[in-house]
Amino acid sequence: MAFPRQGHTSDVAIVHAAEGTFVLKRASGPLYGGWLARERDVLRLLSRTALRVPAVYGFWEEEGGTGDKAAWLLMERLPGQSLRTALQHERDSAVRSRVLYRFGRLLREIHATPCPAELKSEGGGWLDAMLAQAEYNLANYDVDGTPELLQRLKNDKPEPVGQTLIHGDFTIDNVLVHEERIAGIIDWSGGACGDPRYDVALAVRPKPNLFQTSEDRQSFFEGYGEASLTEDEFVYFESGLYAFF
Repeated sequence: MAFPRQGHTSDVAIVHAAEGTFVLKRASGPLYGGWLARERDVLRLLSRTALRVPAVYGFWEEEGGTGDKAAWLLMERLPGQSLRTALQHERDSAVRSRVLYRFGRLLREIHATPCPAELKSEGGGWLDAMLAQAEYNLANYDVDGTPELLQRLKNDKPEPVGQTLIHGDFTIDNVLVHEERIAGIIDWSGGACGDPRYDVALAVRPKPNLFQTSEDRQSFFEGYGEASLTEDEFVYFESGLYAFF
């Protein structure tokens, strides 16, 4: 077993077995365990599409020692490394441009994929559902957002746009690259029919040696097809809404 770099919501192991190589994720508690269960559901729905997502092999829940449930998800291991890792030390501008162009084109493909009916929000739509979840997370979990920020988000919602299939956490850590080609998309717990600007904002958020220059953003948007994000929209989604998740 090997343990790659991962975020704070789950533990991840790469399992090398006689039958092949797999990814095993474990999450504890109602919030993160619920996210893992949703990832399983989203992946099963997206397996019917042309998107390169991991196949699901199994899902289990068990009671933890403190009464919290631990959830386990066994999946296909896709090839490649994260886009962050692939470009972190890449100085060749032509290579960077090609990879970021393909990163943008991939997001366009996601947004153009018909959204399964099971992922559509009921009632007021995706943004209202996200704001309600943000309020719940603020009251019950340790998040970066504040009550004042949440109130501003409720008061200053951006003009609505057509909802599409979205990844919901489309960052440079969740897209895999192999030999300059996109090899797959992982971590789908936020998959939904939602506002595509949320994905775009998270995709181009500045990171060390990534999206800190206009050239990086230009390559991305050449692949995506349009610069569909104002500065106010970027701040709303990346610095605002994302702070509660």
